[in-house]
Amino acid sequence: MNKQIRKTYQFKLYQSKKLSSLHDQVNVSGIIWNHCIALHKRYYRLFGKSLNVYQLQKHITKLKKHEKHAFWKLVPSQAIQDITSRVDKAYAKFFDDLKRKQRTSPPKFKAVRRYKSFTLKQAGWKLDSNILTIGKRSFKLFLSRELKGTVKTVTIKRNSLGEFFVYFSVIEDASQSIFKSGKSAGLDFGLKTFLTVSDGSEIHSPEFFKTNLGLIQQASRGLSSKKKGSNNRVKARLHLARVHDKTLNQRKDFFFKQAKELTQKFDYISIEDLNVSAMSKLWGRKISDLAFSEFVHILESQGQKYFCEITKVGRFYPSSKICFECGNVNKELRLEQRTWTCPGCNSLLHRDKNASLNLDREGERVRTLTHKGDETAA
Repeated sequence: MNKQIRKTYQFKLYQSKKLSSLHDQVNVSGIIWNHCIALHKRYYRLFGKSLNVYQLQKHITKLKKHEKHAFWKLVPSQAIQDITSRVDKAYAKFFDDLKRKQRTSPPKFKAVRRYKSFTLKQAGWKLDSNILTIGKRSFKLFLSRELKGTVKTVTIKRNSLGEFFVYFSVIEDASQSIFKSGKSAGLDFGLKTFLTVSDGSEIHSPEFFKTNLGLIQQASRGLSSKKKGSNNRVKARLHLARVHDKTLNQRKDFFFKQAKELTQKFDYISIEDLNVSAMSKLWGRKISDLAFSEFVHILESQGQKYFCEITKVGRFYPSSKICFECGNVNKELRLEQRTWTCPGCNSLLHRDKNASLNLDREGERVRTLTHKGDETAA
């Protein structure tokens, strides 16, 4: 099977005084983002419609020539184009959600010190061995593995500790022969069991935030007790950031391992399109700790890598309430009921297992319709 896949390589930049220039570029990127948001708000208030992305780019280019905004030139032009493009896509999604009558909020201003990254495309950078050159400055990175494929974008990102990482998004030819087993599975997300797989297996989340909560609270109390503006407060803030960073890395490692195992085992995976924001309002920190959206994103990226097709089933599909055996719908099923007996066929059903089986079957139906549509269009 010959196919092109998109992969992302992450490397860490070595700490040096040169990184101060990257801090400046990320900060200025944050200022430009906020300026674009302000322009959109003002334009909509005056004319009742959103700005065109090309108008926005033209305006930013003109502003860079003024002495007041001369420092914007620190950010490469392609990075500015990427910022305006992301703002435009964010507003397009916002208005699209409004048309579909979904509760949503427009793109927001971001604190400059919390702004994280900027992205370059084909120009403005050069990689020679383990030396990355951006503009006129060069940075040494820890090249832990060989970079393969055609680089499409380069993203420079800083974390809460002030460390910098570079992400190379590449298109790579996958010319190797891929064995297809034809196996499919439905995955049901849950609060008690992280994932219930239709083959009968279960995956439990370690809930890393809950596990590290004592360390986080201790670090938070240490930060609040330090005098504002003192060096000890800076050290306490970095310590708290390290604890949060540890939690994030533990969760990400767990997600990648589970996603890799699932996408290598199955050729087709069906999942439900969760309304995570609504779930967060009901269960708060629990949903943030389980991080369903982050896992789905990683599952999709691993699915592309291992040629596993991920199908999202509509969020209003009642996977838990449909009897897998006879198709009867139990409209009275409550959330706290973990098992129920189908009045149609008297089958004893486990809520999550039944949902995963229904998702697997519904996903197959959706894929069949999608493939037929593609063939008709072709």
